[in-house]
Amino acid sequence: MSVTRRLTFYSKHSIMALHRGDMAEVKAKIGLMEQMRQRLDEILDHHRDAYTGFVEVAFQEYAEAHILLSMVEGTQYPDPRDLQIPAITYVLGLADSVGEFRRRALNSLLEGNVQEAERCLGIMNEIYGELISLEKAYVLASELRRKCDVARRVIEATIGDVLMEGRRNALQQTILQLEERLRGLKESGTEA
Repeated sequence: MSVTRRLTFYSKHSIMALHRGDMAEVKAKIGLMEQMRQRLDEILDHHRDAYTGFVEVAFQEYAEAHILLSMVEGTQYPDPRDLQIPAITYVLGLADSVGEFRRRALNSLLEGNVQEAERCLGIMNEIYGELISLEKAYVLASELRRKCDVARRVIEATIGDVLMEGRRNALQQTILQLEERLRGLKESGTEA
């Protein structure tokens, strides 16, 4: 398996482990990702012509994994210099991370954690706002516009999901409060 495929593989698997909450697996995959990125840097130092679309995809996945990890850990997002990758591949990875934040928001809703889903939605909106402000990047990366369009649709769908779950929770709380009041009235012998 090539270095770029391994870097992509470890990055994707660290993201899946993050969604499962398996931080030990995340740390193990992050270590392997770092080894692959360093090996890739060594190859590129000696063979600039080896920089291909596969390298860009690997760096995008690498950035996406680190961005998602920083959100989960509550730390500041890494920047391209921290990750030692080109800025444009970082930006494309950042755009892709919106989909992973949606996945995290949906997982949070499944667990009944509307607050975490709302936090993820806020991060998604923040990322989107930053991406659309990068006018010059659209010239450098033609796929950025498409990724921003996808991010916008993902955010809109997530807004709907979070709103529906929030309203469902509010309705459920109201029903529980009503049941409690009715039980209290019945026990005291008072009619409603």
